[in-house]
Amino acid sequence: MTDIATIRTDQAARIADLLVGAVDPHVHSGPSIAPRAVDHLDLARVYSDNGFAAMVSKDHDYSGVMCARMITDHHPDLTTKVYSGIVLNNVVGGINPYAVEHTAAMDGRIVWLPTLAAENHLNWEKTSGWAHPASTQKMRAASAVPLFDGDRLRPEVLDLLDVMAATGMALASGHIHVSETKIVFAEARKRGVERLIFTHPEDIVGASMDDTKEIADMGAYVEHSLAFFVEGSKFKNRTDEELRDFIDLVGAERTILASDLGQTGTISPLEGFQNGIAACIGLGYSDAQIRQMIASNAADVIGLNG
Repeated sequence: MTDIATIRTDQAARIADLLVGAVDPHVHSGPSIAPRAVDHLDLARVYSDNGFAAMVSKDHDYSGVMCARMITDHHPDLTTKVYSGIVLNNVVGGINPYAVEHTAAMDGRIVWLPTLAAENHLNWEKTSGWAHPASTQKMRAASAVPLFDGDRLRPEVLDLLDVMAATGMALASGHIHVSETKIVFAEARKRGVERLIFTHPEDIVGASMDDTKEIADMGAYVEHSLAFFVEGSKFKNRTDEELRDFIDLVGAERTILASDLGQTGTISPLEGFQNGIAACIGLGYSDAQIRQMIASNAADVIGLNG
């Protein structure tokens, strides 16, 4: 396989052209209680300079919609649309339909089910060696946000799904276990939720390839974090060949490539996209397929085109 650095050098113009219109629906810009290498405004400037259509900031501990509104109002020169959403962890009250309604009213685009406060994530932490960078310094450790009462979804989860259906925001699975995702997504579909995102099946959530295909067949987009795949990322734990297997499993038409970057000590979100595009070129994907995975699918799921 061709070296990524060689592809980036030889095809820099092609990569730059493919970035025009890109959408990053999962990026960890700051400010945040966790260390971040870039803030929302500076990232919006970088993305605007490189032709991105939109970005959706994701913080595990707060809804970023107010930051997004201020950037939009005070920097009309930026061509990248800046959006955010809400992650249903402890800090916002867990499964909190009120907070979700407020996020929707402020033009939020994605609701993530629990991440750092998912029972599955907390179990994963015990063997992964990962810990919230600020958990022992500034805030108490996360406690599990329950989705089920026995084998039934809790009433507040059903309320949440009705809010999602009414607002049209996308529902992302976060860090809950794949077995939980199947149940929540099936109920979401019954209640009229149209936009679903299966978050990084390659890590944390315990998904097999069969699980991933099953969830895609429910109508969900499968979102892969370039942070786990690309050269230069300190989180890289997957190969290009595995990326190809994931893409081919559901097709470019159901695949979203997001940076999931912005942390300190690693490559930038922009470099994540550049290296991700280079990897896709090396794997033989066409420009049309790459545009689907880095632009049009994400634009669809966040309602960028109406």
